[in-house]
Amino acid sequence: MSDKDNPFGGMGGQYSTNVSYGSAEPGHGNGSAAPPLAVKDVTTASFTADVIQESRKLPVLVDFWAPWCGPCKQLQPALEKVVAAAGGAVKLVKMNIDEHPAIAGQLGIQSIPAVIAFQNGQPVDGFMGAVPESQIRDFIEKLVGKNGGQPQVAEALAAAKQAREAGDLQSAAGLYDAVLQDQPDNVEAIAGLADILFDAGDQAGAEEVLARTPADKQENAAIAAVRAKIDLAAEAAGLGDPAALERRLAENPGDHQARFELAMIQNAQGKRDEAADNLLAIVKADRTWNDDGARAQLLKLFEAWGMTDEATLSARRRLSSLLFS
Repeated sequence: MSDKDNPFGGMGGQYSTNVSYGSAEPGHGNGSAAPPLAVKDVTTASFTADVIQESRKLPVLVDFWAPWCGPCKQLQPALEKVVAAAGGAVKLVKMNIDEHPAIAGQLGIQSIPAVIAFQNGQPVDGFMGAVPESQIRDFIEKLVGKNGGQPQVAEALAAAKQAREAGDLQSAAGLYDAVLQDQPDNVEAIAGLADILFDAGDQAGAEEVLARTPADKQENAAIAAVRAKIDLAAEAAGLGDPAALERRLAENPGDHQARFELAMIQNAQGKRDEAADNLLAIVKADRTWNDDGARAQLLKLFEAWGMTDEATLSARRRLSSLLFS
């Protein structure tokens, strides 16, 4: 990368220590408030996965250093302390330029220590030298915002939703998982990841994720929807052959039990409109059947599908027409 292409200005050339920024503030590395931070060593081979791809989930700071660099040793405790205090808003990794010089060369880094921030797969900002802790704090605050990374969480959740709608479940699951690393009690991420796992056939994994739901958020609509989906699938699992149920209905259209069981199986197969049709048919024919069981089951389906799902909206309109016409 030429100096002209370098987003950080003239940082090209050979490596040297940089002490012009002054030493770190006294007391760095004491860890008085923040817990110890585990910092991963990145290699040229792992850079794409550990930095480029990871930065699509949250900002990644790359600390370029070398064992012989005194200012690097000054900076690292302060850097780790401030990143730990950021509470997961950013991630920190280290890259030894003696062992892996290629990336630093491509970025035009002339002096170390140098810290480069990556976001959405691109280098976006950086600084050089053993800067004071306050300057590191300002740098991270500028990167993620004063609210500790909430915009990044909101963006990650929005991106996960978009990925799910596009059918990219692997990316969506990765984004939800990244949010949960930062905010373990985020119910939207818990519900989203659990739903993806369940739809992929990993019910145990889905239930394990749901178990993370805080006690005061158990009634959250998104969490309840996933639980309802799991319960409905369990109910449908022992209902038998849908073809046999269809034969029973062909012989006797008034066999409400067969129609009810067929609706349960259809829902488990993802045939939401067909499931709703059969339950609505029972409601229309006999509201008293099974203590209004068809309507109650339909309400469970609405919960599992979500209040804004097209099948929910359509079936709810038709149910209202039956009940209030």
